[in-house]
Amino acid sequence: MEHAKGWVKAGHSVTWLTSHYDYAQHEGVLDGVNFVRRAGSLTIYLYAPLYLLSNAHSFDVIVDETHGFPFFSPLFTRKPVVIFIHEIAGEIWDYMFSFPKNVIGKLLERWYFRVYKHCLFWTDAPSTAKEIAQRGIPATQCVAIPCPIISSITPRLRPKETVPVYLFVSRVVRMKGVEEVIKTFSFIIREQRTAKLWIIGGGDAPYIQELREMLDEYGVARAVTFFGVVSEETKYRLMATAHILLHASVKEGWGLVVLEAASVGTPAVVYNVNGLNSVVKNGKTGIVLKDNSPREMAREAMMLYKNKTLYRIFQDNGRIWAKSFHWSDASKQSIALLQRAIRRKV
Repeated sequence: MEHAKGWVKAGHSVTWLTSHYDYAQHEGVLDGVNFVRRAGSLTIYLYAPLYLLSNAHSFDVIVDETHGFPFFSPLFTRKPVVIFIHEIAGEIWDYMFSFPKNVIGKLLERWYFRVYKHCLFWTDAPSTAKEIAQRGIPATQCVAIPCPIISSITPRLRPKETVPVYLFVSRVVRMKGVEEVIKTFSFIIREQRTAKLWIIGGGDAPYIQELREMLDEYGVARAVTFFGVVSEETKYRLMATAHILLHASVKEGWGLVVLEAASVGTPAVVYNVNGLNSVVKNGKTGIVLKDNSPREMAREAMMLYKNKTLYRIFQDNGRIWAKSFHWSDASKQSIALLQRAIRRKV
């Protein structure tokens, strides 16, 4: 949406086709962007080809956003197509779906790269761009545009908690690595008896219950707090007063929460996976693990907490790093990418 607002500000016309939801208008304008809402969250994939066949002639370029599945736009229009992909799902299918959905998803994902082989690929992280190239797309067609922070409030520094506080911020789903963080914390609390773990983010009730049972099993329930979904103001307050963000996702498109935490003086220790290894400058703004394991994450997190000099360096570097990204720059980069797609097609 921030990119689209930037395109409108630059004088371009933007139409966003998306699914409909209860009580929403079928058509409307928000911040200059024309929204067309049709079908549902799944049936939109069936409606989109019909829309393209009827309306693609009105546009200069199509941005096909994929999260697991794309819209297969090149099959329904001869207009230039840019595929916008946050991450290649890959093993995420195994974490989020059971057999046979996971197998079908991975097979379809491999196939759709052939459909888009002549298109430009737009992603957030350089590490994801490299993975796309490994799937057979020429590296010259893969462009990474980092995602800056979006906030309705001005993040600010706050005094840290008086006891060690570790933080997880994300959707609370299996692929985001919350279980790995809980295992990490079980190692931490053996040495730091007063330590706490804060979990921020929403998830399905059955999975939250699984996690609570896991906490009981590891004997750490008393030191862990589930905050659920919180406001932006509360999120930044908790981020600012915690000491270290722990992120153990299977992979990320970018890992925006790492930048958000850095902006309020909270460095991160993360698994070495695509997205996270781009948003964290290892050894400068945080730590990217050499060994993706709870034991190693606990060891590095406690080391960072104890090393006050290194911690302050990471804090300072992290704030500078977070402030270096601006939406005005990002939208200019995406406009240039769309214009490049149009020139390639001419």
